[in-house]
Amino acid sequence: MSNYTKEEIVKSVPQKGFFGHPKGLFTLFFTEFWERFSYYGMRAILIFYMYYEVSQGGLGLDKGTAASIMAIYGSLVYMSGIIGGWIADRLLGSTSTVFYGGILIMFGHIALSLPGSLTAFFISMVLIVIGTGLLKPNVSNVVGDLYSPEDTRRDSGFSIFYMGINMGGFLAPLIVGTVGQEYNFHYGFAIAAIGMFFGLITFMVSKKNSLGLAGRNVPNPLTKAERSVTIRRFIIGIIVIVILFAVTIPTGILTINGLTYVVSFLGLSIPTAYFIVMYKSKKTTADERSRILAYIPLFIAAMVFWALQEQGAIILAQYADQSTNLDYAGLDIQSSWFQSLNPLFIIFLAPVFAWMWLRLGKKQPSTPKKFALGIIFAGLSFLLMVIPAVASGDNLSSPLWLVFSFLIIVLGELLLSPVGLSATTKLAPAAFASQTMSVWFLTNAGGQALNAQIVKLYSADTEAVYFGVLGAVAVLLGIILMFIAPKIQKLMKGIH
Repeated sequence: MSNYTKEEIVKSVPQKGFFGHPKGLFTLFFTEFWERFSYYGMRAILIFYMYYEVSQGGLGLDKGTAASIMAIYGSLVYMSGIIGGWIADRLLGSTSTVFYGGILIMFGHIALSLPGSLTAFFISMVLIVIGTGLLKPNVSNVVGDLYSPEDTRRDSGFSIFYMGINMGGFLAPLIVGTVGQEYNFHYGFAIAAIGMFFGLITFMVSKKNSLGLAGRNVPNPLTKAERSVTIRRFIIGIIVIVILFAVTIPTGILTINGLTYVVSFLGLSIPTAYFIVMYKSKKTTADERSRILAYIPLFIAAMVFWALQEQGAIILAQYADQSTNLDYAGLDIQSSWFQSLNPLFIIFLAPVFAWMWLRLGKKQPSTPKKFALGIIFAGLSFLLMVIPAVASGDNLSSPLWLVFSFLIIVLGELLLSPVGLSATTKLAPAAFASQTMSVWFLTNAGGQALNAQIVKLYSADTEAVYFGVLGAVAVLLGIILMFIAPKIQKLMKGIH
């Protein structure tokens, strides 16, 4: 199997063609646009589908259970990126893995669009979890392949790519949310499936003339003997998992609450194990080991950020549905529409940040300082929500509080998320390139694994304390990270 150098890959990609960036950015921009349309469209109505009564077209679960399922589902979506990274690094390469992931996502949304039992609901979730794990980390890794490590367009390119993600995320709640809440949840899920289909078509039609060799490498391929062992272990693992679920679920041993603890443990233990394996590997150089040590505090900071940001689709979604005035200024607002605020702000602000990083060049803040500012803004967005939680009392609060809360956390997201994607491609050990991108997405998995426990503490009676404590903790951690940023930068060994 061919293994190309970084120089060969970059030379094979047309370097001009999409807003001054490599032509392949167009392909990846619109592939991720449609994948995110399908994912965020489904997610915008998922929690309502779970806790709305059966007579309203929902599953009739209690709100606490629905919140926990949202958290563990989100965690598993990003945790499954480990599988996608491993398959890309050792079997298929990133480009092929992206395609197969898209197919599984599409079938998962098709299954969700068909009325069925709670069992059918969980089957569709499994398909989407695995499919997203195959696609999500690898499409970002292909973006990294478009640029040389020294190319100053990298952060700008990832910001533009991130804008494409959020264009899909902006439109999806407005379309899928309206159809799902006004007419039928399953119609909304069907639209999400159609979105993923468009993404697959975009990818297959345009990749030949725009991506070149990007995503074609299999940096650490399995030997013939390793393939046999891997297949055998995979089959045994599937059998064990099926038996465990078949025994523990009907007997009541494994409950939703119990599953949250399992996912929370995995969300923290899996990245820890990955860092140990990469650090101790003989294929990791001395400089790469130092960069892994630099990456650990960035990982923790990102995990804290995502723990707050992802509550926008859980706790703030419930707040929008139950505690917010949805008949405002003559508008009949759907509670799912608030999920469009985050991507809407990113669409307008991402070009500003991309321009700013290009303008500043080497004078821009270091990656650790950008991360510190990111989680400080996340904390401030939660501290803001203390005001309506205290002032509104038993009355419905103005939707503007949610609007400003989402705006503040977006500022943090643009400081941290696209920069984190770029930093990961630069700090990754060569032998673990795709898998390190999967580790980056474990920051989201870890954050949502924490959420599986944290969201249990939320209720209408604890709103002010809930928002205040989480916001204050995030701000404090951001300040600490700002102080240790120079030491982290030194460990990065020349990577900025």
